[in-house]
Amino acid sequence: MSVLQNKVAIVTGASSGIGRATAKLFAQEGAKVIVAARRQHELDTLIEEIQQAGGEAKALAGDVKSEVYAKRLVELAIKEYNGLDIAFNNAGILGVSDSTPNISLSAWNEIIETNLTSAFLGAKYQLPAMLKSGGSLIFTSSFVGNTVGLPQMAAYSASKAGVVGLAKALASEYGANAIRVNALLPGGTDTPMAKEFGDSPEMIEFVNNIHALKRRALPEEIAQSALYLASDASSFTTGTAMLVDGGVSISKT
Repeated sequence: MSVLQNKVAIVTGASSGIGRATAKLFAQEGAKVIVAARRQHELDTLIEEIQQAGGEAKALAGDVKSEVYAKRLVELAIKEYNGLDIAFNNAGILGVSDSTPNISLSAWNEIIETNLTSAFLGAKYQLPAMLKSGGSLIFTSSFVGNTVGLPQMAAYSASKAGVVGLAKALASEYGANAIRVNALLPGGTDTPMAKEFGDSPEMIEFVNNIHALKRRALPEEIAQSALYLASDASSFTTGTAMLVDGGVSISKT
């Protein structure tokens, strides 16, 4: 039996990278998936791929910084599939990388709102929908700002560290309601967003070498860890900052 059979899941940031790989894996494992991102065309092609593989999904395009959008995603899950069991709040941006005095307030706010405030907004509407039968709430954080500090990434680091704090608070607040809340902390992953950090051969080699495994992850590898947190395999796991980082947090070679 598929491990997410008859479960209903929301996946944000589903147009590419980790979100897209996770949406496909959740559907493959039996979940009915609501996929969310800004780009309608990419969501449409994702739905086609899921359906061709025998899965079931619906798409709603929008901006995760919008509270109205967060509410509409949950309403769609309830309307189409009669509930919500899993939410993977994965949408995020790298944003500007620069020395801190050069970061404008608007650039700071854009990163915080996209990476952290959107996670709060998602949870604000997802948690009440899970109260009936429990569920799993997952946020994508990062090793950056948690186990590793990187220069010129103050806003990104602060936003991702904030996601871990949010997850821990919600895990404590809703544990008695059988709702588990965890943060997933990927290492370097071969995604379009990673290319914004740098895609020259020299930069790729540098990023590979700071990991103990001497390589970056595939999005599908991170999706497997999201599946673990979504499934009953992690039934006693909550409030964690789960590193899936190829050893970048401990590597000194």
